Amino acid sequence: SEELGTLIRSLLEEEEDDDHGTNKARIPYAFFAKVERTTRSRNPTTGEPATHTRVDEIDITDFASLKAFLKDYRKEVSTEQTLALTYQPLALFKVRPVTRCTDTLPGHTEAILHVSYGPDGKNLASGGGDATVRFWDVHTSTPRHTCKGHRDHVLSTAWSPDGVRFASGDKRGMLLLWDPVKGEALGKMQAHSKWITGLAWEPMHKNHGKCERLATSSKDGLGKIWNVRTKRCEVTLAGHSDSIESIKWGGEGLIYTASRDRTIKVWNADGGEGKRVGILVKTLVGHGHRVNTLAVSCDYVCRTGPFDHYGKIADVTSKDRDSAEWRNGAYKASVEKYKAFKGSGEPERLVSGSDDFTILVWNPIENKRPIKRLTGHQQAINHIAFSPDSRFFASASFDKKVKVWNGRSGDFVATMTGHVGAVYQVAWSSDGRYLVSASKDSTAKLWEIPSGKKARETLPGHEDEVYALDWSPNGASVATGSKDRTIKIWKH
Repeated sequence: SEELGTLIRSLLEEEEDDDHGTNKARIPYAFFAKVERTTRSRNPTTGEPATHTRVDEIDITDFASLKAFLKDYRKEVSTEQTLALTYQPLALFKVRPVTRCTDTLPGHTEAILHVSYGPDGKNLASGGGDATVRFWDVHTSTPRHTCKGHRDHVLSTAWSPDGVRFASGDKRGMLLLWDPVKGEALGKMQAHSKWITGLAWEPMHKNHGKCERLATSSKDGLGKIWNVRTKRCEVTLAGHSDSIESIKWGGEGLIYTASRDRTIKVWNADGGEGKRVGILVKTLVGHGHRVNTLAVSCDYVCRTGPFDHYGKIADVTSKDRDSAEWRNGAYKASVEKYKAFKGSGEPERLVSGSDDFTILVWNPIENKRPIKRLTGHQQAINHIAFSPDSRFFASASFDKKVKVWNGRSGDFVATMTGHVGAVYQVAWSSDGRYLVSASKDSTAKLWEIPSGKKARETLPGHEDEVYALDWSPNGASVATGSKDRTIKIWKH
């Protein structure tokens, strides 16, 4: 792929600078080939012959993989034909693997269920069973604010993509909005009649930098879209016959909800052009049991909004996040970032994990049938996460395994074995080269992707199950939250 990379750089007319300060000359690329496979079968009811065409996407990394590809697909590809390769730029920077615990943050009086870094990586928030939301100083690893307002377990939390607001939902259906700088509540709404299972902010590139809309999902089977400025519910997403387990806001103006009723519903989130907000677009059917978790290929880009991997916004000098200059600059940056991520026009992909032990890959904008069903896990799937560049996704399961899959084709890549308890959550480094997993066995583990089958590092120290973890978007540190009521910070 070195030679291919050199070729693509010359085709894209990137000047091979002597000054590597710009680093333009060294952008690494990934390549993959698309091949149409036609299979013939008979219709089981009529007996008539039928043909099915599917597109396989294969990573071409070196000569050996090209050779293996030509061998496997010798019927579809001949050496006489021209083979079209699609390219995708990879991360320019490298995140150093985390190896040691630098700080332990006590304070919570019950199990910690959520830890998450702000989109710029400069703030850390946690929520848990003691009904408080806490904000921590990332640089000094000291508590900044303890926010009281919930009257029951904090079950879901989410940062707005501009980093100005933090939302938390509890077991009684209350939704609270916080100012992370002052530690004050900005609003309190009785959002649902039962507990809140998920929160998703509208991506910044869709709302002209306002970041005012938030979607919530609940055990009462409803999803809702809120305007956090007016504190009003704009739309209720009704249609599921059982509890909604997960909600995601995609980058193309769609909201996805996954439910215990075994279906995933796709809702329209954009007004205008004769479309109504909150209207049901599709129902995705395929799982045989409740759907626990969803991941969208653009999750990471939408989460980090306008910020780059240093936590900065290019060409924005103002520090005041309420100013028009900051808002306009941030909006432009988030649009550019999303465009760069889309690259060669890949469609948005959705992945769902279920209690039926399988994962389904969807192309929800174009099709309501799954592209692929992925089997291999032997127990229910807890959590799925796409890598920042969407080349891979990882799944965590009660069967003590983490599996990594190709983000485009859904092909199996590797199984990470080493945990001796259920795996609850996974998080990627911002360059997509490492993965951390949190487990019931009181450890977190660090894996190298895609080569590592065994853990590169084990991160011990917690005295009980590790429920939550997050890798800072600027790559500096990993935070883990545990049933032992402490948060641990891990660095290189």
